[in-house]
Amino acid sequence: GSATIGMFPMQWIGHVDDVVVVDDHITGVLSEHETGKQLDVTPTGIKVLGRRSTSGRYFQVAEPGLGWGGTDIDDPLKILGPFNPKIAWEGLRLLMVSTTGEQYAYYELDKDLIPKLKPIPEILKFSADLIAENCEPSVCSVLFMGGAGGSLRAGVTENPVRLTHSVKSALTNVTCGGAETYVWPGGGITVMVDVMDMPTRSFGYVPTPALVAPIEFTLRVSDYAALGGHVDYMTTIEEIDQDNVRRVKRKVRLNDPMAAENYSWSKEA
Repeated sequence: GSATIGMFPMQWIGHVDDVVVVDDHITGVLSEHETGKQLDVTPTGIKVLGRRSTSGRYFQVAEPGLGWGGTDIDDPLKILGPFNPKIAWEGLRLLMVSTTGEQYAYYELDKDLIPKLKPIPEILKFSADLIAENCEPSVCSVLFMGGAGGSLRAGVTENPVRLTHSVKSALTNVTCGGAETYVWPGGGITVMVDVMDMPTRSFGYVPTPALVAPIEFTLRVSDYAALGGHVDYMTTIEEIDQDNVRRVKRKVRLNDPMAAENYSWSKEA
């Protein structure tokens, strides 16, 4: 709720006197919020029934649920107390909106300073739609981090530390199942990869115990020979037994591991 107040205040200035963004976590109030103060929003005498945090931010306005802003309420006025008669005025315009923009209501105070539901102006309806548009799906990020141990590197070169130096010097590109990796700057070869970019069934397990993930090192043949690679055992792609290769669709948004921009040498080299 507080973040919504900070993101969309210019949608409300001049069209409404106060805005309450209802949220199970933090409910925001425009006139009390630092954003409102910076924009010279006039105090409205509004009272929110919750535990006040910093200015314009309230916790525990209701219990969690499937109602407004993830709370258990279906009437947003339940979180409001009486308006301060020394500050509020008849005709005060109030927008109440959920933090996802899915629920919204527009009120005006009557002569007794009681909020009365009114048809929402189109400009305020647009602001609620804008809030909803900026809500993204809640997606879990699954990242795998692992390292290339000494025995693995020895399978690549007779001098394993040279492979490490080659990776650190960006002469060798590291992928996991063809997916781009982030190589951690510390010692050894420790990489992190987005599991969703990897092929299905990429991971295995051994009794060590340990997880096993695919890892590929791509570099020029001349550099491979220079770091002591097992050049006598090199095999071309065409020589691989194609009948026993599991093929997966290429992810077009990922870089080609053979692309020149993955390496530090010049195009002329």
